[in-house]
Amino acid sequence: MYHIGIDLGGTNIAVGVVDEQYNIVGRGKVKTARADSAEGTVEDMATAVRMAVENAGVSMDEVADIGVAAPGSVNPDTGVIVYANNLAFRDTPVGELLAKELGKPCYVENDANAAAYGELLAGAGKGADNFVMVTLGTGVGGGVIINGKIYGGFNHAGAELGHMIIVKDGEQCTCGTKGCFEAYGSATALIRQTKAAMDAHPESKMWEMLGERGVSGRTAFDGMRAGDETATKVVEEYISYLACGITSLVNIFQPQFVAVGGGICNEGDTLLAPLKALVDAGDYNKRGEKRTQICRAALGNDAGIIGAAGLYQLK
Repeated sequence: MYHIGIDLGGTNIAVGVVDEQYNIVGRGKVKTARADSAEGTVEDMATAVRMAVENAGVSMDEVADIGVAAPGSVNPDTGVIVYANNLAFRDTPVGELLAKELGKPCYVENDANAAAYGELLAGAGKGADNFVMVTLGTGVGGGVIINGKIYGGFNHAGAELGHMIIVKDGEQCTCGTKGCFEAYGSATALIRQTKAAMDAHPESKMWEMLGERGVSGRTAFDGMRAGDETATKVVEEYISYLACGITSLVNIFQPQFVAVGGGICNEGDTLLAPLKALVDAGDYNKRGEKRTQICRAALGNDAGIIGAAGLYQLK
């Protein structure tokens, strides 16, 4: 039998048909064209599912169930998306609506949690029971797996990793609080830090390297490789903030792995080697025989699809 995984985004709906070995054997993708209509979005999800099934060369009779990785606040027990700010979901029973549309059991989970679960099943955390994923993007997201289960707290709102405080009264975060991990460790934060350093140091090589391109998450890393002192300081400070947040996660959960994902991880060991050294030094269990490993997430954009397809195992 096959399982369907849906990664529901504000721009696109990506669907995969996943086999029992977590291989994606067929895909479907449509624009989230009716984001202002919950019913319209569910219909578009169903369309993308049918596309993926056709692409896989299988029939719906061979599909056991459907999982949805959705943004926002999700109640996985009921399949209700409580709130998603970029979509028209307000206490919407997405699981029930999609099950009615396609005639299959449907399970729903927060997208970051589903991605972490996907990495546990078939990626960087394969074989682990306790696993944390941290994603560095516009914000800092991720998920926590404890004893093979997604941790969401008693109200399904837990594991908001980007919103633990790492600097008291620090930078303003979009959530309304100051000093969040997200305000220092996201790609957005790195870009802000780079711009501020460039403005303070007009002699920096980053200016001439920039050309007509805007500042990105690569700018400071490129400047560091060119030997620019200002860029080097930006990178070192940014990695120190990452290490602060990830060390706290290690000391709280002591997982087998912390997988780091997001575009910034394309820097490879330039990012991960110093990050590992700092986290290793701050690990309370540094003298223990069993130590948490810091690694790069493996599945990229497929993590949410694979995690969603595997949600049936948690029911």
